[in-house]
Amino acid sequence: MTTTLQTRPSVAPDRTWSAVLFDLDGTIVDSQSEITASLAHMFSEMGLDVPDDATLRSYVGPPLLDSLRMTAGFTDAEAWEALNVYRDHYGERLLTSPVFPGVAGVLERLHAAGVPVALATSKPESMARAVLEHAGLAKYFTVIAGAEENDDRSTKAEVVAEALHRLQAQGIDTAQAVMVGDRGYDTLGALANGVPTILVEWGYGSPAEAGDAFAVVHSADQLRALLLG
Repeated sequence: MTTTLQTRPSVAPDRTWSAVLFDLDGTIVDSQSEITASLAHMFSEMGLDVPDDATLRSYVGPPLLDSLRMTAGFTDAEAWEALNVYRDHYGERLLTSPVFPGVAGVLERLHAAGVPVALATSKPESMARAVLEHAGLAKYFTVIAGAEENDDRSTKAEVVAEALHRLQAQGIDTAQAVMVGDRGYDTLGALANGVPTILVEWGYGSPAEAGDAFAVVHSADQLRALLLG
């Protein structure tokens, strides 16, 4: 997000959350340059002109297979071929994305306070787990939920539902769960499951995507205060 947005006045500073769900790309790790480089490679390998930077950035966040069909206009067969080309290239760059400043500290504080934390990402689950383990963050997560490789679970709503189900299976109360993300897709996917969203301003969204968010924060310190009081 490119302009400063403040936390909504209606947010109660002493709100207690029973579980916190996190998006990955644009929320925990700054992966945009690696993703767009792999997208550019994919379009080139498919014999197509590489879109401009703004268009490439629009692919970061939503399920990629859906974007390849709807935005790039690929057939199902073309979309799967392109996805495999992308994954092969991106897999070599997967672990190079840095963690956003202050986010590791927020996760550590949540864990120390006994707040269950789950990942809910549209990135393939195996890739997401590898990213968290490489960054030394997996230990803070009770649940790591992502998309399935075969696209059976790919939408944000489906991934959030899976994360909530896994938390509940461990006896964790999700009645007061909250989602932390950076795009309108995170908000809509969480709302489909009755979960409010806090959007982080350091990610890849725009102010126009913040309309349905519970709150918008501009720093890790503000996020920590909102999650822990």
